[in-house]
Amino acid sequence: MKLFQEKLDNHHAQVLTVDSVVHQARTAFQDVLIFENRLFGRVLVLDDVIQLTERDNHIYHEMIAHVPLMAHGKAKRVLIVGGGDGGTLREVLKHGVDEVVLVEIDAGVVELAKEFFPQVSAGAFGDRRANVVIGDGVEYVARAVESSFDVVIIDSTDPEGPGEQLFTQDFYDNCWRLLRRRGILVLQSGIGFHQPRRLQAVCGRVASSFEAVSPFLVPVPTYAAGMLALVAAGEHGGALRPPVDTLAERWHPLRSELRYYTPEVHWSAFTMPPLFLPRLDE
Repeated sequence: MKLFQEKLDNHHAQVLTVDSVVHQARTAFQDVLIFENRLFGRVLVLDDVIQLTERDNHIYHEMIAHVPLMAHGKAKRVLIVGGGDGGTLREVLKHGVDEVVLVEIDAGVVELAKEFFPQVSAGAFGDRRANVVIGDGVEYVARAVESSFDVVIIDSTDPEGPGEQLFTQDFYDNCWRLLRRRGILVLQSGIGFHQPRRLQAVCGRVASSFEAVSPFLVPVPTYAAGMLALVAAGEHGGALRPPVDTLAERWHPLRSELRYYTPEVHWSAFTMPPLFLPRLDE
């Protein structure tokens, strides 16, 4: 029996069986492995780290997209940095947006996602509102017009390799500059349980640009320890977590299209992350 082992921490690893290898190669930026697993279906691995599976990718994609969009309520122009698999794009396009710009540095990931995970994007790349830019997200954000987006979503890999430059102070400053009034930023920030200091550092950098910053948790079984930390930022805390009744009004037209996100899940996701932050005496 072939096994794939992912090791993000010196004292913890997870193992998935490899029923068959679908694709293995290298893009211009990273190593790619796609394999079949009997429990999770098809699995995408970049540089030895699991990025998504057929069975549970909807949890991550719904939360990174609908938390900021439901909180905003009137977003018309959205920027996604990363997200080459198309899953976040798919979820954003469920809203009444006018345009979604997706900037992905690795064209190989987009093409592999279209070929081997077509159900993840579900036709989103062909939507007339989608503008896919193959390029460096840091450069795009630095050069984009001020106050040009309502929501910015950083759907990146971890801060190693191609994703490292998306975790800097300058980058967060430029994201703030791009947002219109009431704009919201959401970004992926690793595994809160294994990497609490990284989460704390990211929140600190983002807080240098934004008035309100709060981590929230997404339970994705195939991410190490099952709890991925995302970070939301905006003008004030109430903008990130509006009243449940307000969220329910915005969620109701989409409820049949969503499998995980609900207004109650939105609220509860913000209550757990402080448990993972290190104590001052550690």
